Amino acid sequence: MESRQASQIDLDRIREQYDRSPYPRIPLENSPKNDYNQLFIHNMVTPYYLRYQRVVDTQDKLILDVGCGSGYKSLQLAEANPGAKIVGIDLSPLSIDLAKQRLAHHGFENVEFHAMSVDDIPQLGMTFDYINCDELLYILPNPIAGLHVMKSVLKPQGLLRTNLHSAYQRQGYHRGQALFQMLGLTENNPGEEEVGIVIETMKALKDDVALKAQNWQPQYEGPDGEQTILMNHLLLGDKGFTVAQMFAMLRETDLEFVSMVNWRQWEVTDLFKDADDLPAYIGLSLLGASPEERLRAYELMHPVHRLLDFWCTHPDNVEITPIDDWSDHDWQNAIIHLHPQLRTEPMRESLTKAIEDSTQFQINRLVSVSSLGQVFIENTNASCLLPLWESPQPFKVLVDRFLKVRPVHPVTLEPTTPEVAFQTIKKMLNQLEAFLFVLPERSI
Repeated sequence: MESRQASQIDLDRIREQYDRSPYPRIPLENSPKNDYNQLFIHNMVTPYYLRYQRVVDTQDKLILDVGCGSGYKSLQLAEANPGAKIVGIDLSPLSIDLAKQRLAHHGFENVEFHAMSVDDIPQLGMTFDYINCDELLYILPNPIAGLHVMKSVLKPQGLLRTNLHSAYQRQGYHRGQALFQMLGLTENNPGEEEVGIVIETMKALKDDVALKAQNWQPQYEGPDGEQTILMNHLLLGDKGFTVAQMFAMLRETDLEFVSMVNWRQWEVTDLFKDADDLPAYIGLSLLGASPEERLRAYELMHPVHRLLDFWCTHPDNVEITPIDDWSDHDWQNAIIHLHPQLRTEPMRESLTKAIEDSTQFQINRLVSVSSLGQVFIENTNASCLLPLWESPQPFKVLVDRFLKVRPVHPVTLEPTTPEVAFQTIKKMLNQLEAFLFVLPERSI
């Protein structure tokens, strides 16, 4: 009983903090339409393909935004998932009012918002295809209980995106929070006075003091620094977690890990000078390592990510065949999709110009979050992707297009054979699928 009362007191204080300073402070008129990386992350097509190797239609899907704040993430979800209904909840009534205004301003009507806690989500009487719980789980008094609640309203093949603060990356901020708590700055809800004390303290510290050197920037002292300080140095309820603790939470709630949201930035072999020439013991250890073990290794070597940001779902027996293991028959009968965030007019124009100018096509010019560095496609191969801007295409269509675009070998002038065309297109799509730029589907 005392524990529940303490949790309620914690939630009340968190609600007061966000009523005082709604998050995020983004102007109402700002639109995420051209923020292709964020739309890529918020599009449920991305995790659904990672888990099921199928392209989901977002029309009429139900999406829950838990801890929607002032509604900017809800707006991103609405933009990224055409035709879906967005339901947002937040503890802060003021934040809910701002979220309603934001979505209305941008013309989204298939939305609803409720001021409620995570524990009350079942009262909505809905089950959801996708749940977005961003920047919230780590401040809940009982994150495991929160996961249980969200799991209870997640459809059988639904996906949950949530995140935890990294204990290793955030340790400096957690030390600062402990210091300012000891000084009494968080006894009541922190506000302008407490922010001023933090600024005064940090300015007075020597530059080489660890707390200042690692967790302070001069811009925090400016007019826009208040929310940054409130969300970091004075954040109520903040907690840090390790990858091991993250997986332990998933096991306790019987949820299945799908992928890190920024999975390409968690590849442990990228930390070595030569990924193809690892120390023998490390190479053998990683060869049989589970996803959890690989992520733990990365975290212990290089804890640079603020968030342990991941997708999970209900455990099931659905198995997919990695694209590297597809047979020629699988490829011949496959349907090739372009990721919705690439299927835009600016990208089509960029491809058309590259074709006309006989230059390489940079396919990750707008969506770069799933890749490291620039990704270029040779001009002739890239031209075979052009039909994907119109609609998904059978693999055979792309092969036939290659035969027309390059009828002969440019050096020997020998006719291009169907087998050469098949292998060329297969290799290109295989490489692009790793970044989810293209989404091949096997025939059922």
